[in-house]
Amino acid sequence: MLGRTDGPDGSRGDALAAARAAVSKQAEDIAVLDVHELIVITDFFVICSATSDRHVRTVVDEVERALRDRDRKPVRREGETEARWVLLDYVDVVVHVFTEAEREFYDLERLWRDAPRVAVDDAPPRGQAAGGSLD
Repeated sequence: MLGRTDGPDGSRGDALAAARAAVSKQAEDIAVLDVHELIVITDFFVICSATSDRHVRTVVDEVERALRDRDRKPVRREGETEARWVLLDYVDVVVHVFTEAEREFYDLERLWRDAPRVAVDDAPPRGQAAGGSLD
């Protein structure tokens, strides 16, 4: 465990803030996986889909803005050049923003199917765009 806390100021709060940011930019199929008991390198994965490389960049920008507002900066960023799968590593939270085809190909939810899902209010079901807020 990486110093995880379940309160709004801990890694769970960061993961939900990232998910809310993705919702605000109409990301699809948002999943927050609690992986802290399965791996030691992080506590949460936030996974979502975007409809194009441009949409991926928009979602990534909003996630970074939302977490910067929480005084968090990614220690590592990958995939920005092609923007088909961008990874933002905040150590205890790792955000994955995929195009639909890349997400289907890598299928992280299948790989981490034993991880409990964290409920994200108003997150759209698979294949639907976001429409609401998470307040």
